[in-house]
Amino acid sequence: MRFKDEVSVMARVSMNGFRTLAAVCLALGVLAGPAASQTPSAPARPGLSETVAAVVNDEIISTFDLAQRMRLLIATSGIQPTQQNLPQFQREALSGLIDERLQIQELRRVEDEQKIEIIPTNEDVDEQLTEMARENNANLQQFVNALAAQGIGSETLREQIRAQSGWQRWVRGRYGSRLRVGQDQVKAEMDRIAAASSRPQYQIAEVFIDAARVGGMDVALNGAEQLVTQMQQGAPFPAVARQFSASPSAAAGGDVGWITAGEMAPEIDAALDQMRPGQLSRPIPVRDGVYIIYLRDRRAGASAVTVSLKQAAIALPSSAPEAEVRSAATRLSDLRGRIAGCETVESEASRVQGVVAGDLGEAELKDLSPAFRSAVENLNAGQTSDPIRTNVGLHILTVCSRGSAGGGDVSREQIEGRLFGQQLSMIARRYMRDLRMAATIETR
Repeated sequence: MRFKDEVSVMARVSMNGFRTLAAVCLALGVLAGPAASQTPSAPARPGLSETVAAVVNDEIISTFDLAQRMRLLIATSGIQPTQQNLPQFQREALSGLIDERLQIQELRRVEDEQKIEIIPTNEDVDEQLTEMARENNANLQQFVNALAAQGIGSETLREQIRAQSGWQRWVRGRYGSRLRVGQDQVKAEMDRIAAASSRPQYQIAEVFIDAARVGGMDVALNGAEQLVTQMQQGAPFPAVARQFSASPSAAAGGDVGWITAGEMAPEIDAALDQMRPGQLSRPIPVRDGVYIIYLRDRRAGASAVTVSLKQAAIALPSSAPEAEVRSAATRLSDLRGRIAGCETVESEASRVQGVVAGDLGEAELKDLSPAFRSAVENLNAGQTSDPIRTNVGLHILTVCSRGSAGGGDVSREQIEGRLFGQQLSMIARRYMRDLRMAATIETR
């Protein structure tokens, strides 16, 4: 079986990211010991300075393992290390290592009991590494050298790949064939989508910091604040999501796709209502953790009427004499008669002294000012309004297009796939929760 055909759950390392992280070695030197001074080809273990960071069911995670994973996190997230965020890197690195130890231990148990092979072989892992290198326009050796140049041994990434790929194969193989998405479930979801079609819709990406996983809500909130700061300074959202988010969407760089108002927590809906496309939210506390939301796009509900407008206007203060207002209205009325659709607004306006024309873009009818809304609500595409008086001048508006908002229909197959993924993700989370509860985990 080719592992690269399975859905990847680890970050795609950016070669350019390595070139901009010269501070990593210095920032982590006190943690990594002599490894920070090794040549690119040999990020060796620190020997006597190595101590125990954690014990998972009698299996040791060393401080060297922890420092290596921290380096990998920094390189793949694009976040510059500081004294303030190093504890967050350490918590995330240790949590990831603990989960991977539990996964490998469980996979070994299953292999012994069922006499099957689940854990990826060295050849399987090399195949994935080669594919990752190819995505970064490099061969395998160049890719490994780039890791080593930042003091990261390739074995660190290999073990992450081995655990995550093997775990995904096992969960999907064990539960995927048993899951059934019934037609009643699909119909209920289609009915829900249809009922919600009049609400605003948002295309979002997310990072979710699980408070229970990181040590409490205060820790989660502080960590989210630091991530927001780093992303505002240029850290890529997808890379941060892959390494720090506890949501299933982390595998896709945090991408959630389109959601409808009401699908997520009320706190998130309230934040989205105030955001504009391209904006990053502040940390949003919810019941069990903290979200960071990136709003890619938004659209009105299907019942909303949208209009695309152009205007031609003459600037006139509210105190302008009545005779001046009448003169301006006459000029705009004459211009109105010569406008034959949106494509002629600017050219015709340029022939009239004192008139400025421009594109107002698309907006929901309900969001227009009362004067503008009243002027265009009964106009069709290509028609132009009578002159409209405002505090800043006189305006005429031409309707370029008019229609209903909302996105396209979602197919039954898309809904079925989404429901299947949600069920499988929930089972995987419960599986990991049970393994943690049953394990003996000691951190030092």
